[in-house]
Amino acid sequence: MSVPAPDPGQVRIDTVEQLERLGLPVPPPSYPLVWEPGDEVELRPRVELEARCAVINVVLAHAFGMPGRDALAWLEHGGLIDQVTPPEYNFLAHDEGDVRSFALHTEALAALGWLLTVVRRLDPAAPGAENIANLFPNLPAGEAYRDWQARVLTAPRDPRLAAATLDLYYCLDWSYLKAEESQLALPGYVDSNAIGQRRWALEWAVTFHGPFHEDPPGWEEVDLST
Repeated sequence: MSVPAPDPGQVRIDTVEQLERLGLPVPPPSYPLVWEPGDEVELRPRVELEARCAVINVVLAHAFGMPGRDALAWLEHGGLIDQVTPPEYNFLAHDEGDVRSFALHTEALAALGWLLTVVRRLDPAAPGAENIANLFPNLPAGEAYRDWQARVLTAPRDPRLAAATLDLYYCLDWSYLKAEESQLALPGYVDSNAIGQRRWALEWAVTFHGPFHEDPPGWEEVDLST
């Protein structure tokens, strides 16, 4: 269910303060806001968030050695094949695509896990994928999708908090790229690739309603160019 989005101007002020505390470059005042005053915000339904987590978890498992036929069989058993995007399917079925790009999805998975409160904290300066293997379906042990859902009991976060976090990662994406371009010291152990993956997940999961928003994009349609 959608709720009134927080004041985007105040959220941006808070975002800039966080960037300054991290010692990162700050976007210019003209940098666009993610939403407008009066917009509403919501998260995608919990079942969609959980399904996306499960699919990415399987894609990551294949990137690190799980046979594609086993990955697809697990997804079939969980009723998740229709949640797999064409690039993901081609990777699992035919090993098409860049393995390194799929392996980067660990940080997207961490962000989705944070939205479901499976991951407690999403630190902009620290890897979010450390020690999270037990938080998602245990594929080597044969844990089924429904068993994982019953084990973790997810609880989606307040969409207003999710919106503010999206604004932070929208700006962090710019700041990390600028810092790397200028060869500035980064605040921790993650780089722009990790930040971009987290932003990807947040852009997909957090949806806005208002006169300037189009329909929510599919996973492969998320635009990170701005």
